[in-house]
Amino acid sequence: MGVATAPSGPAEEGRISRGTDESGSTGPGRAHWLRVAREAADDLAIDAAAREQAGKPPFDEVSRLREAGLLTLTAPAGSGGGADRPAAYAVVREIAAADGAVGQLLGCHYFLSWSASFFAEPALAARIEQRSAAEQWRWGGGLAHREPVPTLTRTTRGLVLHGRRSYTSGVPVADRLAVRAVRAGTGEPLAVAVDPGRRGVRVEDADTFGQRLAGGGSVEFDAVPVAADDVLGSLSADEDILTPRAALASPVGRLVSVQLLLGMAEGVLAEAREYSRTGHASWPAGAPGDPRAPATYGELAVLTRSASALGDQALAALYGGLGRGKDLTYDEYAEIAVLAAMAEAAASRAALESTTRALDIVGARSTSARLGFDRFWRNARILSPHQPVTHQLSDVGDYFLHGAHPPFVLPV
Repeated sequence: MGVATAPSGPAEEGRISRGTDESGSTGPGRAHWLRVAREAADDLAIDAAAREQAGKPPFDEVSRLREAGLLTLTAPAGSGGGADRPAAYAVVREIAAADGAVGQLLGCHYFLSWSASFFAEPALAARIEQRSAAEQWRWGGGLAHREPVPTLTRTTRGLVLHGRRSYTSGVPVADRLAVRAVRAGTGEPLAVAVDPGRRGVRVEDADTFGQRLAGGGSVEFDAVPVAADDVLGSLSADEDILTPRAALASPVGRLVSVQLLLGMAEGVLAEAREYSRTGHASWPAGAPGDPRAPATYGELAVLTRSASALGDQALAALYGGLGRGKDLTYDEYAEIAVLAAMAEAAASRAALESTTRALDIVGARSTSARLGFDRFWRNARILSPHQPVTHQLSDVGDYFLHGAHPPFVLPV
């Protein structure tokens, strides 16, 4: 099994996602945005447990992200952004360490706001990016292939959208929804942008035991008008239609998931460590002759750091693939997709192990609702049924055994 090599530098990735104003200047660098993200994360951490227990729609959380400038981070510099996509990944991880649900809300926003750049024609993608930045849209929805799927039908009055989209992210607080639909008559899968304020759109909040602040919910569309420019492009997995560059949307989305999961793992370990250092945990860090806590922390640190290293390899391969542009081949795409699947499987296991075993380290006091340690486990656990590790491992194994290209799968 080959491994995609790291590129000499993500030059094309920067050109695609960093954005420049008309003078050619760029906005603040990655270090600036990481400082902003850490400040926002510190703010979110203060009342994370209380907000999670309240479980209200995340309007306040979106306001905090918008005020910090994080919603338009990858927009052109003249629109208040100017950061590259690697910076956005790092920001998702930082936010997720403080609040996994808000990390998901932000990560989904970034991925869906990038979708036009993969599936739409360049001129249309540029118009959408400019308007999204100017009006500071918060993107929600989902492009994953799951039932039911709304239908896009042409009528004498134009295109209309009918049907229901089950669990999607950020729907109660979205300014734009990016959803999967099928074209009536042909069944071709499409990415469609919808204004949730239009007549005929009805949003229902999800009732989940975790990720309560991710704005999960379902959306119904009853003859919702869709303009031609709102049809972003085809989501067909047919290699005669899907270019290798467009197929990179799959690992791009998976690596958002990787950063989210790594942030969750790092966040719970940091909080449990702080609790252990105060001497309140059932295995105090300095307990003589009792190696259980240090050994457990060591094991989880190795697990998380290993997953992080895989994530770094996958990100480097992705930037190299984006740098290839139209010259990217399907074999090169497959290498990148497999690395992304490996990283996601490893990050998922790191998050589940860390959030579960941290409760054992803290001991009986971890059951206190006031401390809120349970939210880490619930947040990580609820992601597993949506992104099963067995699927990722099957993709990796099939590639290892047979050289089979991983399927084009967009994240839930």
